[in-house]
Amino acid sequence: MTRELSIVLDLPAPVVAELRDQLPQVASQTVAAIIAEVPGYASALGGPMGGRIQDAVRMALRGLLNLASQPVSTSPLRPALDAAYALGRGEARDGRSMDALLAAYRIGARVAWREFAVSVTARLPATTTAHFAELVFAYIDELSAASVSGHADELATSGRLRQRNLERLARALLAGDPADAIQAAAARVAWQPPDTLTALLLPDGQVHGLRSLLDQRTLVLSDDLPGIDTSDDTVALLVADLDAPGRQWLKRELTDRDALLGPARPWTRVHASYERALRARRLRPSTSAPRVLDTEEHLVELVIGCDDEALADLRAQVLAPLSELSSASAEKLAETLGAWLLHQGRRADVAAALFVHPQTVRYRMGQLRELYGDQLHDPATVLALCVALGTPGRPEYPRSDTT
Repeated sequence: MTRELSIVLDLPAPVVAELRDQLPQVASQTVAAIIAEVPGYASALGGPMGGRIQDAVRMALRGLLNLASQPVSTSPLRPALDAAYALGRGEARDGRSMDALLAAYRIGARVAWREFAVSVTARLPATTTAHFAELVFAYIDELSAASVSGHADELATSGRLRQRNLERLARALLAGDPADAIQAAAARVAWQPPDTLTALLLPDGQVHGLRSLLDQRTLVLSDDLPGIDTSDDTVALLVADLDAPGRQWLKRELTDRDALLGPARPWTRVHASYERALRARRLRPSTSAPRVLDTEEHLVELVIGCDDEALADLRAQVLAPLSELSSASAEKLAETLGAWLLHQGRRADVAAALFVHPQTVRYRMGQLRELYGDQLHDPATVLALCVALGTPGRPEYPRSDTT
């Protein structure tokens, strides 16, 4: 309790009775003054806000008279403080700042003192009158502080609730929930959907400072990410409306971060962007230097590498003609065949790519033609060889029993 509210006035009973008789009139004048002078309450009298204002004013005035007529304790002050606290929470729930309510308190103190002063000054000594005025304004300060606390608590509570709801929305999006369910979840949390969302994955320690640079509708999820082990510290950001220039800008901002960037997708289908980013995690080279991996720049590898087991089977199948060779010979011939396919049979280009003499290329291709025969002219075989030999990663070449 403040020192000012500890002043014991103990006003005479006749004065208190006279002030209580004036209370309804003072309350009405206070409400009228608030509605007239505070723009935010200009049309409040006829609605729910008007009722709250009138109840709060009457309770505040009763609390003031209780304080003025007896020694201060928590009992006369507590109901008024509780009401002021609830009023502040109500303002926050209505999406209003504290400006209007604090202005209302100032006006209420002025009107109350003006109306009560006539009775007080005529019946009390000057010292007591001064103490009463001091009490009025100190009391209003206490009510204001209680409302500010209620407003802040409501914002904190509603902010945490909204954040949890946004996280639930992000989790539903990543899980690929039905579009109608996702749209309903977005409406409940008053989140305005963008046209597209783009999945961005990066370690928790590297998120700092990035969120403030992105569209405010960007969603963040750091716990229980689908498809990621719980011990992993990866965070998923669902970036709103990231167009082509924005994508280039974001990659520059991510230069010193270890990030994976999925494609932009319609916002209800961002799970496709997220799943692609997850598949791209195995494409990252084994290096300690952080870098950005943009899935749009690795589409071939993603398409070819979507089924590791199928790829291994394909390699074994198309490289079967090399199975009678030693591993070293098979590796050289497979490397030459891959370069030959890539450079469309241009011997000089193949030699340059492999750093060998063109005659070496000719010799090796002669061996390959003997091993594959007419298969090298079969479009289906050529396609299979291109896929198998053009995929990142070192193939497992067939091993011969010979040394």
